[in-house]
Amino acid sequence: MKEKKEPLVKLYRLIQLVLIVIVIYFIWPHISNVVLILAIVFLFTTILLPAVDWLEGKIKSRILAVLLLLFFLLAIIVLFFGSFGVNFYNEGKEFSQNIDKEKVAQTLEKMSQASTAKLPGFIKETIHEQTKDIDYAAKVGKIVQSIAEKFTAFAAKLGTFVFLLFMTLIFTIILLYEYYNFKKSLVSLISNRYFEISLKLIFQIEKQVSGYLSGQLMAATSVAILSILGLFLINTLFDANLSLIIFIGVIAGLANLIPLIGPFAGMIPAILIAILNNIQNPAAVDNFFFIPHIIIMFIIVQQIDNNLVSPVVVGKSVGIHPIVVLIALIIGGNLMGPIGMLFAVPAVGVMKVVLTEIRWVMKNTQYL
Repeated sequence: MKEKKEPLVKLYRLIQLVLIVIVIYFIWPHISNVVLILAIVFLFTTILLPAVDWLEGKIKSRILAVLLLLFFLLAIIVLFFGSFGVNFYNEGKEFSQNIDKEKVAQTLEKMSQASTAKLPGFIKETIHEQTKDIDYAAKVGKIVQSIAEKFTAFAAKLGTFVFLLFMTLIFTIILLYEYYNFKKSLVSLISNRYFEISLKLIFQIEKQVSGYLSGQLMAATSVAILSILGLFLINTLFDANLSLIIFIGVIAGLANLIPLIGPFAGMIPAILIAILNNIQNPAAVDNFFFIPHIIIMFIIVQQIDNNLVSPVVVGKSVGIHPIVVLIALIIGGNLMGPIGMLFAVPAVGVMKVVLTEIRWVMKNTQYL
């Protein structure tokens, strides 16, 4: 009788799973922002929990420890991103106001000629025929207008960012303060039959996520420091006129938290600043606005990180195949953008832990 019921039970569970997937698919657009906030809160809680526990032991008050630590971190974050946003906006505004369109048009034309000078004759003639009627001044005008519009849109989105940051702060305070009570309540819902297995599963998930995030933060810090040193070196050796170097280095370190794609995204602010600062400098044309120097520097930084730093501080904390990582990044990016890509790998790591524990239980016990 039991053997006859087993296929029906499996079919019932499959139908349940399909219904859950369908419901999530339809309600996802309405809950994606909430899920994003909760994911960030989970990230912050995992990283900050040891510091809160340590500070609580010193001052004997958990709520005070949570508030002091978050106030300190929030002040640093607001100061950094606020200062970077203001400086970057001012640079873009100054660029759009003071740019000499005719001079820039001549620079672009000179760079175009220099880039085609070494090409074979028939290719050179074809390019010349295609570009002889281009109005570089008009093109520059459109580019400047586009840059101004982008900066305006960026400023408009700051309000939404501040709101999300505020809600994230509130949720983080609550979860850090009630973390152990929340964990105790969650464990109390588990039946005695699965109690030991569930505790082991929770411990493995915490260990997996905490180890991965701690290692990634240390690797990101090393990338930020190396990027800052590299940009200073480019400025010193080649007089590249790069500004906001510390900000760019920190952003490169944060971008490095996103596997595979982040390292390339980290160099974009440096390239933009190089173009903005050197667009009216004829000497920079011969060096293609120092973009090759910046790219080579970031490649060297990534090689140091991938071969020396990450193997030591991150190791095989997740142990996921690169193809699976790439698929997870694509899915995470489609669902929640850059933040989704940041959480994609630890989320897959958690899924791997859960599936590994379930497989072990099915193989060695009679619980499932």
